[in-house]
Amino acid sequence: MNAYVSEAADLSVRADWGAYATAYDLLSEHNPEYQALMQDFEAFLATIEAPRLIYDIGAGTGNYTEIAARACPGSEIRFVEPDADMNKSAQFKLAAHENINYDTVALEDIDARGTADLVICVHALYAMPAQEQRLDDLRRLLRPGGWLYLVDLGRYMNVADWRRYLFLHLKKKHGLSGAIGIFWRGREIAKQNTAILKAQKKGVYWTHTEAEIASAVTEAGFKILRQETVYRGHSDLLVCQARP
Repeated sequence: MNAYVSEAADLSVRADWGAYATAYDLLSEHNPEYQALMQDFEAFLATIEAPRLIYDIGAGTGNYTEIAARACPGSEIRFVEPDADMNKSAQFKLAAHENINYDTVALEDIDARGTADLVICVHALYAMPAQEQRLDDLRRLLRPGGWLYLVDLGRYMNVADWRRYLFLHLKKKHGLSGAIGIFWRGREIAKQNTAILKAQKKGVYWTHTEAEIASAVTEAGFKILRQETVYRGHSDLLVCQARP
C-alpha cells in the first residue's frame, strides 16, 4: 500500500496511509492470504539469479523489502514509499539491514533508467495516477530481461467479507477473546479498507479484470511468465520480464 492518488480525483475519498501504517503489519502477522503472498515472493526469489539492484515501489512498511534483504544480502535495495509514516515504520523495522536505501518520492519522480534487475510492486499500482504511465515507469527502471514482481488489487475491497473471513480464522487460531483483541488492535485497517472501497467505487483507485491488467502490462513492454488470481480473488499476481 502507498500514498499515491490521482491529482484529478476527489482528495477526500482516499485512504490515510499514515494512519494505516500504525496497524498495517497486523496483516503480515494474522492474515493467511497476506502471508501466502509473502511466501510466494520468497519462493520466487529462490528461482532467479541474485539481483544486483532491487527497487520496491510503494513499499509500505517494508514487508517485501525485508524478505528481499534477507534472501539477497548482497543486493542493493532501494525502498520507495511516498508516505512519510510508512517510510518511518519501515526504517525502524529494517534497521538491521545495511543494504537498503530509502526514498519518499513518487515512482514517476525516480531519476533512474534501465539499471534494476528486479522491481517489486505489491498492492500499490491501483492507487497511483495514470496506471499505464506508471507501468511505463516500472519498465523504465528495469534492464532488458529484468524481473517485475507485481501484485495489484483489482476488484472491489469487500470489507464485510474480509472481516468475516479473518474473524473466523482468528477465532479458530486464538479463541474468541484473542480474535476480539486482534480485531481491536487492527480497527484502523478496517477503517482504511473501507476508505479504499469508497475510492474504488468513485474511480479514484483503479479496478481491473485479469485480462485488463495483463493487457496493460504487455503494452508497457513486459512479457508475462506467470499470472494468478490471488488474495481471495481480489488481486492479480504477475511475474514478468522486461522485453528489450
